[in-house]
Amino acid sequence: MAATAASPAYSCVIILSKKSLSSPFLLSRTITSVPTPQFHGRRTPPFRSSSSLERRRWVGGAIPRSRRRSVVCSSSSSSSSTPLLPAALLFDCDGVLVDTEKDGHRISFNETFAEKELGVSWDVELYGELLKIGGGKERMTAYFNKVGWPDKAPKSEEERKDFIASLHKRKTELFMALIEKKLLPLRPGVARLIDEALAKGVKVAVCSTSNEKAVAAIVSFLLGPERTEKITIFAGDVVPRKKPDPAIYLLAADTLGVEPSCCVVVEDSAIGLAAAKAAGMKCIVTKSGYTAEEDFVTADAVFDCIGDPPEVRFDLTFCANLLQKTICQLIVVNLPGLFCQPCYPVFA
Repeated sequence: MAATAASPAYSCVIILSKKSLSSPFLLSRTITSVPTPQFHGRRTPPFRSSSSLERRRWVGGAIPRSRRRSVVCSSSSSSSSTPLLPAALLFDCDGVLVDTEKDGHRISFNETFAEKELGVSWDVELYGELLKIGGGKERMTAYFNKVGWPDKAPKSEEERKDFIASLHKRKTELFMALIEKKLLPLRPGVARLIDEALAKGVKVAVCSTSNEKAVAAIVSFLLGPERTEKITIFAGDVVPRKKPDPAIYLLAADTLGVEPSCCVVVEDSAIGLAAAKAAGMKCIVTKSGYTAEEDFVTADAVFDCIGDPPEVRFDLTFCANLLQKTICQLIVVNLPGLFCQPCYPVFA
């Protein structure tokens, strides 16, 4: 049978409900159909999609209420050619904002151990292995449980918790001194991407397993007071479970009042990526010194850094396009034969 094709333009209104609102959220965009050959009576050619949602055929009229999707993203423009912006851009701290681990946190841990005369020193390779454990206090506890506690450490479990807390407090003080001296610079592109997001009204937050004071020092001293007052920090023991648990990202979305599916996370580690994906968020990985060889197969994109001109790796538009893929998947599920043109290659 000969294939026929047409490419008219359609005005499509997708009605999406949001549980926290009393009225539906409307998303209206212009969608261009892609040539749709007829194969033995089938309305659409076979295609592959990363979406696991079952495809239904709705012929005319509104999309049935039972098939509406809940997605709330922001947009700075009503233009149909402008992709929806993320509702929030969430950054990990260590390894993303600053490559702090090898010459920052590790050095501060070792200085603390030396001050307390514990006879412990973490070399570069060992610390790389310890980074698989989220949180500094958790990292020290796991290490001492494995190799044995120092002679100067207390014997009871409760006293050891206090001992670890005191070590971590001193380590944080030493680390903050390094940050205040600006001996550790921001990674390329961090300030640019944050400025781009804030200028477009996208919420920005830093979500880290590190001590809150240490994270606040990095944000304040390296990003400056003007940016700092617009950035929300979620760090330390603000959640009971550290990455790879998604708790910190879910808390950020809830506190900021945004849907997790409309957030884009920038991470540098496998445990951070796992946390972001478990929270239902898009995740871009910018590899750091310690994480370059980790497995990032589930990431939405992987780069060596964010990048500044003339070597920009990605920008806010790239983040928006990641979310656009999700919106297009919802449209294709509900309106077979119609594709959002910028994302059509995803389904081809």
